[in-house]
Amino acid sequence: MNATPNPGQAAPKRARRWLLKSGVALVLLALAAVVARSFFFTGPYRAPEPLPEAKLLDIHCHTAGIGAGDSGCFVSPKMRDSYKFSIYLKSFWTSRTEVEQQGDALIIKRISERLGQSRRVGAAIILALDGVVNAQGELDRARTEVYVPNEFVAREVARTTNLLFGASINPLRKDALERLAWAKANGAKLVKWIPSIMQFDPADERLTPFYKKLVELKLPLLTHAGQERSFTHARDELCDPQRLHLPLKLGVTVIVAHIASTGANGGQRDTDRLAPMMAQYTNLFSEISSLTQINKPGHLREALTRPEWRGRLLYGSDFPLINTALVSPWFYPLHLTQRQMRDISALENPWDRDVELKQALGVPGEIFARANGLLRRSDDGNQNERLE
Repeated sequence: MNATPNPGQAAPKRARRWLLKSGVALVLLALAAVVARSFFFTGPYRAPEPLPEAKLLDIHCHTAGIGAGDSGCFVSPKMRDSYKFSIYLKSFWTSRTEVEQQGDALIIKRISERLGQSRRVGAAIILALDGVVNAQGELDRARTEVYVPNEFVAREVARTTNLLFGASINPLRKDALERLAWAKANGAKLVKWIPSIMQFDPADERLTPFYKKLVELKLPLLTHAGQERSFTHARDELCDPQRLHLPLKLGVTVIVAHIASTGANGGQRDTDRLAPMMAQYTNLFSEISSLTQINKPGHLREALTRPEWRGRLLYGSDFPLINTALVSPWFYPLHLTQRQMRDISALENPWDRDVELKQALGVPGEIFARANGLLRRSDDGNQNERLE
């Protein structure tokens, strides 16, 4: 007579078989990685150079808020319901409950504290973010996903010794020129745009007075170009770098974020639409923030090896994204040694990890140092000592 199978005995056997198969698979993957490295390891994109002796300036750091503590910030219900919202809060070393209790200023305080622990980066520009504007030239809250007012950022960074004010002004606001003058008077180092989110066209001739005011005030324009996926919706055609000819012709110093990576317009990659413009305009620059993210493979190599970018790139981190799983030295097994990946990964400070990773991949010292010089030339003395 056959014994009846005991389900209680079968389950552990299945678990052991699964563990055995998983272990074998991991061993095979590890062996495959070793073989792949032996055949395909190419090393860094460029020969690494020493970092500048002085601490660096990060020109591209974000903050956020939910309106707690009368900050004036807000996040749309759709964005709050997105999985991205909790990730962003975690990357700011906080939570929704903590921000609700202590106010949005807590986020900027945390940024300043953690940045103060960095061995490599000494100062960062914290970017405000304006929203969509309606036909009356006023903020349209219903169409704005994230809003971080200039007044909030200017006030909070002034309470620190290592953070600088990056303004954000939708040029279609009815009082856009007055807002520009206020921003400059309150220490703004640049103006930040994401046209695809703020929903305006940089090529619109109506923006000419705004551009002329930027030139008069010596305020650089840091503008997103290319695809935007940090929000739930974006009109990517408005971030076509070819739409930037108007401000460039008028003499605005334009810094295009991320070498316009990952987007496409007119049947071309946005990076390829931006690159030839470098030869046309000496007042056009770009920066390397976000280029080590896993969703942007090959873009840092392109930034470091294409001749169009030579002498035109600046350092930025795109914090808090460097403090998420999007960025890791372990994504570069064909360009970094195992020791490099391990040592960089072990660094606790996100700015130090970002700088060490980019340096190991070949970002030269001149790129890390250029932002200080460019912003000092554009500055008329406001907070100049904080650029040292």
